[in-house]
Amino acid sequence: MAEEDENLPRDAKIVKTLLKSMGVDDYEPRVIHQFLELWYRYVVDVLTDSQVYSEHAGKATIDSDDVKLAIQSKVNFSFSQPPPREVLLELARSRNKIPLPKSLVGPGIPLPPEQDTLIRPNYQLAIPKKRSSEAVEETEEDEDGVDRHPNLSQQQKTELPQNTPQRVSFPLGAKRPR
Repeated sequence: MAEEDENLPRDAKIVKTLLKSMGVDDYEPRVIHQFLELWYRYVVDVLTDSQVYSEHAGKATIDSDDVKLAIQSKVNFSFSQPPPREVLLELARSRNKIPLPKSLVGPGIPLPPEQDTLIRPNYQLAIPKKRSSEAVEETEEDEDGVDRHPNLSQQQKTELPQNTPQRVSFPLGAKRPR
């Protein structure tokens, strides 16, 4: 393990020392690399912001005031203070003064209306009506060309039962009648 410490870069040794000083003795080796990546990214962000502030101030180089301002803006942007406890308690009191609405449904889980569910019937079956003897005779008449009902008017012939299918739909989960 001593040989491993000698091969580590200086920044990795610093991270390892920081972990040890915080009482962290057992960790995976990649934790050091993750901390280094976070550390480098943070430093690059702060220095980039410092350079922007320095250019805005018309200075040729970055000084400590630019770095402090960049760190302060990063802290203000990343972390926010929660409101004081008194403010939260007052908000809770004012909100809790409004009673909850009464439940209109009974016990159990309230379900959405049936038209909004996926268990509605979504298909139709075409069931042909049974053909009556007169309808059978009428189709035979059409085939033969001979009128089987000569004394019926044309309107009465159209009122004879036609061979039209009846459309029926029913829900998927419906219980069958016994």
